[in-house]
Amino acid sequence: MHIHGVNSMSQQNRYGVLNLIDLAGSERLKLSGSQGDRMREAQAINKSLACLGDVISAISKKNKHVPYRNSKLTHLLQNCFGGDAKTLMFMNLCPEAGRFEESLSTLRFAAKVNDCHIGIARRNISGQKGR
Repeated sequence: MHIHGVNSMSQQNRYGVLNLIDLAGSERLKLSGSQGDRMREAQAINKSLACLGDVISAISKKNKHVPYRNSKLTHLLQNCFGGDAKTLMFMNLCPEAGRFEESLSTLRFAAKVNDCHIGIARRNISGQKGR
């Protein structure tokens, strides 16, 4: 979603893009019993999450090569990391004892992402008075 706003007092224009992505959670294929299309979808989600972790890690380590093209998700989100971007990620956990391994895996992923610092977002402003 592309967002545009104008401050009526200062005439500042602000532009932004909002991406909302629901990866529907990582799954342990063995425990879920998924088959066919559901299994392929779960595998794709897990691959996308792994690639997302790799991208965030590469940016944090300031690697020369960031593997954006390893998944469709990271390729599409390439402009959302660093520079003018702010990235916020929510993790959902299931309190059921039977889902402990999935919740632990989610928390490990969240800790990996949380340890990465990809820079400070800058404002995207144009059209200020006096300029």
